Amino acid sequence: MSLRKWLWGLSLSIWLLFTVWYTDFGGPLTDSEIRQGLQNLSVRGGSPELAKELVAFLKNDSGDQFIMVNNLQLNPDPPPMPGFAEGGTAAEYTDHYMEHMYVQLLKRASHPVFVAAGQGFVADITGIDRESASGWDSAALFRYRSRRSFLEIITHPEMGDRHDYKIAALNKTIAYVVEPVFYLSDLRFILLLILGLLTALIDIAIFGRPSANPVTRRIPD
Repeated sequence: MSLRKWLWGLSLSIWLLFTVWYTDFGGPLTDSEIRQGLQNLSVRGGSPELAKELVAFLKNDSGDQFIMVNNLQLNPDPPPMPGFAEGGTAAEYTDHYMEHMYVQLLKRASHPVFVAAGQGFVADITGIDRESASGWDSAALFRYRSRRSFLEIITHPEMGDRHDYKIAALNKTIAYVVEPVFYLSDLRFILLLILGLLTALIDIAIFGRPSANPVTRRIPD
């Protein structure tokens, strides 16, 4: 194999390996996977309404990635929690919760894609009171590889205790799921562009630009 083919083959191999890891090829969740996950969750309790919505969410699995949209308002005076002798701050409780979450997310090709600070201005409100719709301190978007990965994360043994710290850190929050239709921030697409550009630049640096063949005109007799 020539050096040029090896260069482009290496770049393609890196992208394919990343894509295989970043994509869930297992298809929609099976009934047995859902049943097992719900058994693990039932030990922790929870509201019947939430359990019903979770079942519907899992059963309607498309097998694709999704984004969790989070709106957060921190509690300026959170209650005392175990492990924080004099009571912790909302930021400390959140860090304690995310210390576990980041590990579990990244192991499953899930990660934050957008984090922003709230600015207090609410442009439109319809069907909800202003107090509930405003006052957000931050917003965050988290990409999940699939509903299978999501189920694995929320049924992890450490999730129950850690989640209590998140709730203690907040005055209010809402987290809901959207499935991308147009998503240019997909890392598979971004990595393809980056690898293609870098490989092209290395190709030019090593092999140079192809020389243009001069056009020869025949001079009539």
